Amino acid sequence: MSTELTLPADIRLMNLMAWVMLAVFAALLLNSMAGWAATQATFALHAISVTGELTHNNVVTMRANVTPRLSGTFFTIDLDRARLAFEALPWVRKALVRREFPDRLRVVLQEHKALAYWGGEGEPRLVNSFGEVFEANVGEVEQDAMPRLLGPDGQSAQVLLMYQSLRPLFEEMDMTLEQLELTGHGGWRGRLEEGATLELGSGAAAEVLARTQQFLKTLTQVTSRYGRSSDALETADLRHEGGYALRLRGVSTTVASAQTK
Repeated sequence: MSTELTLPADIRLMNLMAWVMLAVFAALLLNSMAGWAATQATFALHAISVTGELTHNNVVTMRANVTPRLSGTFFTIDLDRARLAFEALPWVRKALVRREFPDRLRVVLQEHKALAYWGGEGEPRLVNSFGEVFEANVGEVEQDAMPRLLGPDGQSAQVLLMYQSLRPLFEEMDMTLEQLELTGHGGWRGRLEEGATLELGSGAAAEVLARTQQFLKTLTQVTSRYGRSSDALETADLRHEGGYALRLRGVSTTVASAQTK
């Protein structure tokens, strides 16, 4: 005959608490050992692999500007801080940083692709293909000629989009739109490579494009009346209802007063 002895409730509770405390102690011990191991030289980073279409950055610049800002081992390095260190490099738009076991970081960089200057002459700001403004050494720009865009802060993407819409219209007339500005009052002002200034007016993009297209379609016809070609254009104001005003080089619309004796 067998007999089962039932422990009192308080004894069972004490045993359970002892097991819980033992489990917690073991977990803390394992965590402490893992933390200690992670900081050992065995897990030090030995290589950083960088890929991407890199034009303005190289191993020398990255070693000088990024390496001093990286600290920790393979397990302890802060990936967000490492990403920010790479994104602080000139011309870098975005960086993706991840660990690659056992001792390497893999970094994918995306550089800015400059499409235009932003702001006045001498300013170190450029506009990239996403319409974003960034600062860089403009002396490193590879394109021979880029347009200059101007406008209120936060409107660079809108100005770039308008420029990209207007440029083909002028190119059809063998003209080059070298500067476009969105004024504080919402009007558009352009400048041609030949030096002519254009007041394109305000309104929705479709309205501005329609006015510009109509102007360019009739420009040759108007200038030929005065024995001039379109490159004689000095100014054009498209803000007039149903028409525009021109000033041509070598043509005067001022009537001289009759001389009296």
